Amino acid sequence: MLTGKRILLILSGGIAAFKCHDLIRRLRERGASVRCVLTPAAARFVTPLSLQALSEDKVYSDLFSLTDESEMGHINLSREADLLVVAPASANILARMAQGLADDLATTVLLATDKAVLVAPAMNVRMWLHPATRANVATLRSRGVAFVGPNEGAMACNEFGPGRMSEPLEIVAAIEAYFTGRLPAAEPPPLISGPSVIRMPPEPMGGAIAHRPLMSRRAIVTSGPTREAIDPVRYISNHSSGKQGHAIAGALAALGAEVTLVTGPVGVADPAGVKVVRVESADDMLAACRAALPADIVVCAAAVADWKVRNAANGKLKKVPGAAPPALELVPNPDILASLAASGPQRPALVVGFAAETENVVANAVAKRERKGCDWIVANDVSPATGTFGGDRNTVHLVTASGVEAWPTLAKDAVAEELARRVVRHFGTSGVVAAS
Repeated sequence: MLTGKRILLILSGGIAAFKCHDLIRRLRERGASVRCVLTPAAARFVTPLSLQALSEDKVYSDLFSLTDESEMGHINLSREADLLVVAPASANILARMAQGLADDLATTVLLATDKAVLVAPAMNVRMWLHPATRANVATLRSRGVAFVGPNEGAMACNEFGPGRMSEPLEIVAAIEAYFTGRLPAAEPPPLISGPSVIRMPPEPMGGAIAHRPLMSRRAIVTSGPTREAIDPVRYISNHSSGKQGHAIAGALAALGAEVTLVTGPVGVADPAGVKVVRVESADDMLAACRAALPADIVVCAAAVADWKVRNAANGKLKKVPGAAPPALELVPNPDILASLAASGPQRPALVVGFAAETENVVANAVAKRERKGCDWIVANDVSPATGTFGGDRNTVHLVTASGVEAWPTLAKDAVAEELARRVVRHFGTSGVVAAS
């Protein structure tokens, strides 16, 4: 979606500037080129060298650079980009933008541009709520400047309220929304007065992605392996790390969905903003999924054991010298994907399964989609040589009723984000009413 897009990232002073390292990485993963302009205050928090290393482009900071200005550098910077993004946008730079000042390279570029501007505010809660800042924000919105955030939360100054810069993925989503025509300037929020006001809801971004497009949707995501007991100390399981499933849960939550993550035993951190239900066995996982219904979206990313022991021992099975190993009678586990995809009043509008294969990946995934009755299958090769199980990257095929789509090898976070965007697109065109 961002392939070939040129982003001019303007960093102003604030502790949130450190998030821009991740923002640059996320944008470049999606094919965008990023060029940075650094204010003197921002240079106290991040270095030009780190930004240059991540963007693989020169970092600009000096309005009076003889080399750059001999070629009218500030004009070129402002015109060559497809979109200008100010992140973090401090109270100071918002005030200077509103007043039309051009006293450093950043504000000169912003005044000289004929391109769209997106800002991600970041400041102390009282600064954000101050009437002067509210008036400056209203002025900028009236001129067509789009805003993403700020979010509400704990501050570096030990206060709590609106003023935290949006997370990198939220900013990326807003940038993508701009390029798809879904990011109009939002109406200014009402002014808030009174010295005791500290908390207020995060201000919505403009456009559909601005208020998070999955906000009315409920999602269930399964993740990790299951463990099927043989006895109290042994079990049948697999090498699933849960990284992909957890990333999908986090990506859906970042776009506003109310997410229940049903996870087997994993060693990865819980994603932010999701309800986590921890389970051990396939039976437990199916029961937890059914308890989380109704839902609009189900993504079955867990690597569920196909079989379980019919009668798990109550005590530890002992190895007896000279005796044969105990016979384990295996029976099939419940089919969680097929159960949730079965037609009925509680069937989610979109059911997505995963197919972990070691051969004939696409053919097996196509057959699995038909057999299970789900809407999409995400197929991946989990052969040991791929490093998919436990690794940080994944190569997948998305199988739908329309055909098979091969995705390039991506970080698992990027796979999750792309899948979440496809979910947004699906509900944007399907007209399906949210579950309740």
